[in-house]
Amino acid sequence: MEGHKFVLVFVLLALASSFASASDPSPLQDFCVAINETDGVFVNGKFCKDPAQVTENDFFYAGLNMPRDTSSPVGSKVTPVNVAQIAGLNTLGISFARIDYAPYGGLNPPHTHPRASEILVVVEGTLYVGFVTSNLANGDNRLITKVLNPGDVFCVPNRTHPFPVQCGENQCRCIRQFKQPEPWCNHNCKCCVRSRSAH
Repeated sequence: MEGHKFVLVFVLLALASSFASASDPSPLQDFCVAINETDGVFVNGKFCKDPAQVTENDFFYAGLNMPRDTSSPVGSKVTPVNVAQIAGLNTLGISFARIDYAPYGGLNPPHTHPRASEILVVVEGTLYVGFVTSNLANGDNRLITKVLNPGDVFCVPNRTHPFPVQCGENQCRCIRQFKQPEPWCNHNCKCCVRSRSAH
């Protein structure tokens, strides 16, 4: 009798699990264009514009093709394109940035994006990229690096510590995409004190 109960319970669980499904949650709306006002629907830390008032300009940014001034102390200029520049990016889970590097060592200092993985595409020039891991069990972080040329792509897991450095004699330009509408950046050079090369 016990065997029959087990088979019956097993069959019922198997049938019930055939109706279950898993997927990414669907948003309740197509978009939530961010606004600075404090009335309306509040989603993802921003209030939403009335969908009937949304225009094409809420999803548009111009000028990313213009070279930026790289005469800063670190020899680079980051031009973000996130929800602050394109209000329609709110709740879409993406953003990106153009980074211009000065010749001979323009640097985007070591940093981390605790909330966003990123993917980097070199458009022009040569870039030495890498990241320092941060979660090895024995505490010995690893250094993972690669030299990139135009058309090369490199991904950086979130919470690691990337450090792109221009390693050529000409200007370098790259595009970085993040899986967050506001990827928040934390510059922290302590991350590179104890690391070991992966090579």
